[in-house]
Amino acid sequence: MSDNRLQAVLFDLDGTLIDTAPDFARVLNGMRKRRDLPDIAYERIHATVSEGARALVELGFDLREGDSGFEALRQELLDNYIEQLSVESRLYPGMDDVLQWLEAQDICWGIVTNKPVFYAEPLLRDLQLSERCRTLVCPDHVKQRKPHAEPILLACSQIGAQPQASVYVGDHRRDIDAGRNAGSTTIACRYGYIDASDPVDSWGADYTVGSAPELIAILEQIQETP
Repeated sequence: MSDNRLQAVLFDLDGTLIDTAPDFARVLNGMRKRRDLPDIAYERIHATVSEGARALVELGFDLREGDSGFEALRQELLDNYIEQLSVESRLYPGMDDVLQWLEAQDICWGIVTNKPVFYAEPLLRDLQLSERCRTLVCPDHVKQRKPHAEPILLACSQIGAQPQASVYVGDHRRDIDAGRNAGSTTIACRYGYIDASDPVDSWGADYTVGSAPELIAILEQIQETP
């Protein structure tokens, strides 16, 4: 473990570490096509991915949870997604450089996500990240999901890092709230799946970045802080 101020960097998954929106868009629009419905604009799907399968079904079929047919559509979306979850999903541009920098500095990195482990684990395997990622905390592993602090505290415990010497990086208000609740430094990603009605600057993050490569300079600054 590094003795520096920066002991660990934890990432949200969808919209922060990996761009999964293209696969969700293909699955959702594929479902619509089979029902002779036109495609939904990619930008609208991109802005909804962070809210999960239920929100995508609401967007795609104008239904609400509890409506007739909603649960069947949600399950169909998930069944289709697990079959093709890494067709187009990739690390964000420049993110592998960030991970390599962390590894060269002997700084642990891991993932804290609201994505169920059933989907997160195969995605990481397909992208050859499983062996590099020091911890993966999903809702399956905790009683309280983000924005509660529990997932971040568990990840820190698993890799032997102090929450106060760790950074949490995310693209949603709940990520920043979770990091703050855990006592960690927070970085908000403007490049992620941002809801236009909830601007990044209102989240109260310690730092913001417009692209993955910008993370390195911020992490270097945090690392050098006495």
